[in-house]
Amino acid sequence: MTGPRPLTDAATSARMSRQRRAGTEPELALRRELHRRGLRYFVDRAPIRGQRRRADVVFPRRKVAVYVDGCFWHRCPQHATDPKNNAQWWAEKLAGNVARDRATDETLRAAGWQVVRIWEHEDAATAADRVQSALEVLSAANAPAPTPAARSAPGNRTRPQPR
Repeated sequence: MTGPRPLTDAATSARMSRQRRAGTEPELALRRELHRRGLRYFVDRAPIRGQRRRADVVFPRRKVAVYVDGCFWHRCPQHATDPKNNAQWWAEKLAGNVARDRATDETLRAAGWQVVRIWEHEDAATAADRVQSALEVLSAANAPAPTPAARSAPGNRTRPQPR
């Protein structure tokens, strides 16, 4: 980004200071729905140790990171708006957010993670379906191959259990 942060009026500054980084209503709705389905996860955690970028919901054993992106901050194709004041600064700021999102996605995928991006306007149940699908695909891909007749192989006999 070029130049220092522009000056803003008091009303805008107050409104922006109330913007939450984590625990937003869309994020909480998604978490409630995932929990209702019996899924357990970590919240507001860096998927890769030492990485500064934190995911909203993380399934570390299955390597799935979920981000609930705000329409304004991450440039939703349906709902993105362009601020009129300090337009150039905001354009650069928001473009930087999107570029950082793509870089994060690429870094995680290169490390074997699956990334699920949810827009804040998406229905929680639909979003949870997408997360659950990602988890199921990975579970099926990581399931060990069945070994034929492993129990009946010589030397693998089990002793009868005492009654």
